[in-house]
Order: sequence, then C-alpha cells, then structure tokens
Amino acid sequence: MSQPNAAAVRLPEPATPVDSVAGWITSLEIGLLGAIWGGSFLFMRVAAPAFGVFALVEVRLALGALILLPFLWQARAKFTPALWLRLAGIAAINSAIPFSLFAWAAQRAPAGIGAITNSMAVLFTALVAYLMYRDPIAPRRALGLVAGFIGVVVLASGRMAGASVGLAALAGTIAACLYGIGVNLIRRYLVGIPASALAAATLVCGTVLLLPFAVLTWPTQAIAPTVWLSAILLGAVCTGIAFTLYYRLIHRIGGTRAASVTYLVPLFGLVWAWLFLGEAPTLTMALAAAMILGGVALSQSSVAGRR
Repeated sequence: MSQPNAAAVRLPEPATPVDSVAGWITSLEIGLLGAIWGGSFLFMRVAAPAFGVFALVEVRLALGALILLPFLWQARAKFTPALWLRLAGIAAINSAIPFSLFAWAAQRAPAGIGAITNSMAVLFTALVAYLMYRDPIAPRRALGLVAGFIGVVVLASGRMAGASVGLAALAGTIAACLYGIGVNLIRRYLVGIPASALAAATLVCGTVLLLPFAVLTWPTQAIAPTVWLSAILLGAVCTGIAFTLYYRLIHRIGGTRAASVTYLVPLFGLVWAWLFLGEAPTLTMALAAAMILGGVALSQSSVAGRR
C-alpha cells in the first residue's frame, strides 16, 4: 500500500470510550494521516520520472525503516532467523513490489489514479481472506466488492490528455491486491509481534531485497533538489512517520475505527495533485472513486455490524 491496510493488524478494540478531548485529537490525527498518505502519490508523481522505480522505492523503504528502527530494536528478541526468512517473503508482497508498482504507475498517469486504486486494498483483504481461509463474506460486503471492482474498470477506461490510464490503474490494482494478500499472511503467520516492530522489519527486508535493483538502475543524471525533497518526504514522512501515527491510532481506537482513514486518502491524493501539479480530476476519476469508496464503506459497515 502506499500505506498499510487498516485490516493489517487485529488489535483489541479499546475497552473504554474515548473522551471528548481525545476524540477531537483522534479525528485530527486521522485527518492528518489521510493528508500524509494522500501526499505520497503526489511525491511519487514528482520523483518517479527522475529517480526511476527501484531507486525511488529504495529511498522510500530505507528512510521509512530508519524512522521505525527504534520499535524494531525494542522487540528484537522476538525476531529469530527463521522469522526473518518469513518476513522477507512478506516484505516483497506487502511493500517492495506494491511500492514499485505504484511508482511505475506514477510515471505514466496522474497521482489520483494511484490514490484511488490504493483504496481497493480493503476489498482485496476481504476477498483474499475468503479464498485463503474461507472467511465468510456478508451480502453487504459482497456488494461492496462488486462495486469496487466495477469502479476499477471505470477508472481503467479513462483517459488523460488523450492517453489511456488503463495500465497505471491495473498496476495500482495489482498493488492493492498484494496488500490484501500480505495482510492475510501477516494475520496467519506473524501473530504476537508488535505491529510497529513488524512494520519496521518488513521495511528493512524490503530495503535489502530491492538494493541490487536500485544500484543497477540508479540515475546517472543530476537530480533536482525539489525532486530529492519529494523522495525524502515520501520515505521519512509518508512511510516512517505515517506508519508510526497509524499504529498509534490502532492502539488507541482499534483497527475498525482507524480504517476510516481509507476514505480520506483518495480525496487528499486528488486535491494535492490538483493544487500542486494541475492534475484536475476527471469525471471518470470521480465516478470511479465514488464507486470504489462506496464499496469500501459497505465492506466496513459489514464488519461493524458483526461486532
């Protein structure tokens, strides 16, 4: 995911209600997180053409891992050699490959395309859980899945400046699907590991996995300071700091409520791209976003209804 799926960590919901002061702080943090993650697609759109896919993702993974390293150090006793091998596979599925797909899409289509398809991760998580573990899919969730997939088809049929965005939409959708697979693998094979330490470990593994590709494709031309700034913000803020904020929210209010950030990411992604890059959203993008986010809303309401 350009960001982790809200279903990635199944921590207990808080036993006591959040008071009014903490409530507005939580709402502020959810809005801030949505703005940060929405900005990740803006930064990829700016930096990907100059860096290339692998070099940009390597910078992103390395800086994100550096920010989260203290959490990994605190839980280091839990990370055995066998666990690190398992983490390497999950890191490829849950960070290295999807981050690369989103960066590839950012070279070819407006930032809003990635932001919209990223929201499909919630729906893919439910679908993969059904296929892998036969987790039941309630009728409302099934309707949400259908609406989301129709939204992707609508999005892929669009054009920007006369060029098709179908391949970029497909890349973003595959990335979201990989997030869904990764979430279910984490739920099955990495139970009992602190979420922040787990995020740090997967970013470290992703950094190591992509390093050879980044070295081989590292840009030879000079990179402008503004482009470097975008890459640094993508790694340090949109990955490292955002992951920290996200898991802080999960610990305080639970995964279901923290999932509300899913609805804000495409909105901010579209707004930032419009304000800073002049990429005005098209009618096709708006329609697709409405269908995908409507599907996500149905999916989440189905989860809430079972509590």
